[in-house]
Amino acid sequence: MSKLIDQLWQQYSDDNPHVVEIYKLFTLDNTQVLNDHIALRTINDPRIDINLLAAPFIKEGYFENGEYHFEVKKLYAKHFEHEDPTKPKIFISQLLLEKFSPFTQSVIKETLEAIPQALLSDPATLLVSGNSWGKPSFQVYQTLLEESEYAAWFYVFGFRANHFTVFINALERFDEVFEVNQFLKDRGFELNSSGGEIKGTPNDLLEQSSTTSGKILVTFQEGKYEIPCCYYEFAKRYPDHTGKLYQGFVAQSADKIFESTNLKA
Repeated sequence: MSKLIDQLWQQYSDDNPHVVEIYKLFTLDNTQVLNDHIALRTINDPRIDINLLAAPFIKEGYFENGEYHFEVKKLYAKHFEHEDPTKPKIFISQLLLEKFSPFTQSVIKETLEAIPQALLSDPATLLVSGNSWGKPSFQVYQTLLEESEYAAWFYVFGFRANHFTVFINALERFDEVFEVNQFLKDRGFELNSSGGEIKGTPNDLLEQSSTTSGKILVTFQEGKYEIPCCYYEFAKRYPDHTGKLYQGFVAQSADKIFESTNLKA
């Protein structure tokens, strides 16, 4: 992995012990665990939008290869690939801020104004900067949750990997998503069941599942509260009509995967 992806992984795994536990379980039987993709969240502000966050990856040889619309959640996303198939795809989504209430717009805009200029000028550093705007308000977090879990999550956690994804095709012990799911449930891990534990079908050329988010203790202005942080995803890809593995995403499935960070996922 590149230095940037290593940094994203370190930040992600440090705050999500269940990810490390699962990773170690897989590596007991496999020499390596390949990442299918990494997901990042942002806002459609030109200072921090998809194009800006993608720039460091494009410098490393990535190229845009798909776009996705999420009408209900008011999100837009693109994914980026590398010619080296061992490098994970990068899935970057952004909140369409103008579609939200004046309250949500005001909170997010105030948040963005507080990002140090040095970070805005250095996308690679911005990507792992987390929350650079200061201690969040739990009351504001709860109010944002009523309108958009995505906005609430970003307000607290900022820039970091929302999740990494195990590429099931490369695992030696498992061939199917349901096998991975059962393996995890047998060991006490909770899965996101929104839309079913398995999102997508072989006909979609992509099947996905994920854990629910691990919870971490966050220091808010009003005190410390435990809230969902990040989750671990698992994906199996199928060959398309050319015989090559499908490399895109299925918006309907991704819509349900987003809900892995919901409080009631």
